[in-house]
Amino acid sequence: MDETRDLLARHALEARDNAYAPYSKYAVGAALFASNGKIYTGCNVENAAYGLTNCAERTAIFSMVADGCQQIEAIAIATENSGSPCGSCRQVIAEFSADIPIYLVDADGNISDYTLYQLLPFHFGPQKLPT
Repeated sequence: MDETRDLLARHALEARDNAYAPYSKYAVGAALFASNGKIYTGCNVENAAYGLTNCAERTAIFSMVADGCQQIEAIAIATENSGSPCGSCRQVIAEFSADIPIYLVDADGNISDYTLYQLLPFHFGPQKLPT
């Protein structure tokens, strides 16, 4: 699993270089390993109308779904200081995964390991919807 972690961390750091963050100056890159064996990357894309900004994690997930896959196996998020995913991203990750590894990577490449359920212990999922 360390090989996957290190590979995803490298891809997330590379994706971070492409971030468009002129307002917050907080560049974020994400790389996820999907059940189809592919790696999908994303970066944050800000907008002057802040509500239209899209996070790196969701960019990568939406690329995965657009490619026909709907299951995340692991994800790495790279920021300057190992910032964790926002609540919206945690919920979207939960939509497409079980309790997967989440690797938080700082600008120097240091990696902290978590699981989805550590970061979002009471996520809302389809099991909560009426049948």
